[in-house]
Amino acid sequence: MKKIFFTLLLGTLLFQSTASGSNASVDEVIKSSFAGVSSIEPRQIILTKDQFSQVQSKAKAAVRTKVYRYYEIKSSTERLGYAVLIARKVRAKKATVLYAFDKSGRLKFTEIMAFGEPPEYLPNKTWMGQLQDQDESAALTVGKDIPTISGSTLSARSITEGARVARAIYEIVLK
Repeated sequence: MKKIFFTLLLGTLLFQSTASGSNASVDEVIKSSFAGVSSIEPRQIILTKDQFSQVQSKAKAAVRTKVYRYYEIKSSTERLGYAVLIARKVRAKKATVLYAFDKSGRLKFTEIMAFGEPPEYLPNKTWMGQLQDQDESAALTVGKDIPTISGSTLSARSITEGARVARAIYEIVLK
């Protein structure tokens, strides 16, 4: 019995040490980036077959699910923007990233909420900052307008593809 308990405890500690990401909640992350937020309303969307095709085509990335969680960000008088939560496989595990758009369609920020890969593959704040304040016309392609990360190319590709998927969902469904 002690061996089973010890094995479970060790497994839990190892999982916690490899599952990195933001320790902040979605609400905290959004409120720190948008001024005057009075409500953040979580919602779920199921893409229609037509929307799914449009998102995949516009994003120029593989879209593997039709179900997404998004957040409507409001002040007391107006809608400030939307945030879309995208989970994508990096290597063997998923990274979940929150992509937020202001009301003009600019990618205001990206925040890694969960990262199952080893921490050495986690992009740093400087690299993540390149995605901040991107205009809706930015291509968001690794190796062209977004530099790769030496040793973390798959992470960079997954996060930028996720940004393109989130932007396509924003433009096709939420706007």
